[in-house]
Amino acid sequence: MTRAVSGRWEAGRVSWEELVSTALVGAGRRAVPPESLLERAAEQVVRMRAGRRPGRGSPPVPAPAETMPLVPGAAADRLARMLAGEQSRLLTEWLETAAARRVRVPAEMIPGLLDLGARDRSIRACLGAVTGARGRWLAGLNPAWAYLLAEPAHVPPDEVWELGTSGDRRAFLAALRRRDPAAARELLERGWSAETPEDRAVFVTILADGLGMADEPFLEAVLDDRRREVRQAAADLLTRLPRSRLALRMTARARRLVTGDGSRLRAEPPPECDGEMERDGVRARPPAGMEARGWWLQQVVAHTPLSFWPDHLGMPPDEIAAARIGDWQREVRMGWTRAAILQRDATWARALFEAEPLTDLLAVLPPEERSRRAAELVAGHPVDGQMVMMLGGVPRPWGHRLARAVLKKIVETTRTQPWNAGELIRLAGERFDPAMHEHAGEVPELAATLRFRSEMLKELE
Repeated sequence: MTRAVSGRWEAGRVSWEELVSTALVGAGRRAVPPESLLERAAEQVVRMRAGRRPGRGSPPVPAPAETMPLVPGAAADRLARMLAGEQSRLLTEWLETAAARRVRVPAEMIPGLLDLGARDRSIRACLGAVTGARGRWLAGLNPAWAYLLAEPAHVPPDEVWELGTSGDRRAFLAALRRRDPAAARELLERGWSAETPEDRAVFVTILADGLGMADEPFLEAVLDDRRREVRQAAADLLTRLPRSRLALRMTARARRLVTGDGSRLRAEPPPECDGEMERDGVRARPPAGMEARGWWLQQVVAHTPLSFWPDHLGMPPDEIAAARIGDWQREVRMGWTRAAILQRDATWARALFEAEPLTDLLAVLPPEERSRRAAELVAGHPVDGQMVMMLGGVPRPWGHRLARAVLKKIVETTRTQPWNAGELIRLAGERFDPAMHEHAGEVPELAATLRFRSEMLKELE
């Protein structure tokens, strides 16, 4: 160690960065006694805790004027109670409703909401709407709240693509895609290389609206993107186009990997995951606890057009879903399940749901059928974690058939096993039509939650 550095250590004038660097490479390699390193680190910590010399700065620019009206006073009072803990599980619905009504929250509530958003990503889009100009101004002053700057703001339509936040630009592209699919795709193509990886991945998913073969050349080119999540998003969309080049490549792979012999099916996973497979969205590294070859097989099946299988295997979807496959049955069925969800194929979702009632498949079915099938499951099974998990995947509001089945199950369970009904009651309170509070008198907790929601929604009208 040089005399100058040694002098600084002895005088205690080393910076925190030098201390960290020395600790990382080793005190011995810097010729610093370990006890001296610890002493200097302790001194630095004491100094930082004691305070810092204020730097020079200037006052922040005042917050811009608000353009949206405040929520009604009763709604603001209820929000304050929810933030204090009353019916806090309903906060997301309050925020979604307020955002849809284009009203903002009082300024004094914004910091608490932004703190919640820092921990809960699911409410950030709503916060971008309900915190108004003041929320965005505060987000620019506190790094912990900076996430809000990626949510939509109010930027003139003719400037949003160039000057808007990430959220603004996504909203703009989605609106343009609904209005003119070709113009939206061409807008993306012109500046694609300049977009961030995060934006590229989201922009690709926006092309799902109005997806057609005209999008295929662009999406095929996106498979060469350097970021895996972008390639994956493009592969998922190309799977919905049976005549796309990716679909044809996946079909060629699947033809070799899954074969039929009468009523029996056979599967043989690919021996390796080569570069071409990875380009087509097959991830080489499996999730923890899953065998790699089975993981590759599942992904190939998931990205093969479902229209290929009946002719290839010589049987309709319901028979395919019920067929025995051997050692790789689980991987192949999960591949078909993923394909049904990606391709939004109700026929396959129905067949696979009969074989194994997975909640994700319900989302593919028409609302009335979804409600009926969920109601049948509720009627035929006891209340347990699996039922609650299945119902948790059914969005609100639940149809009348499902709501009636759940209410009946709650009443039966509270009479025989009251300790086992709590989570189902709370979930029903969030998902029932609030008007059902008049019919839930046998379950006071449920009736109270539904009444709270009914009043909450009226206050936001």
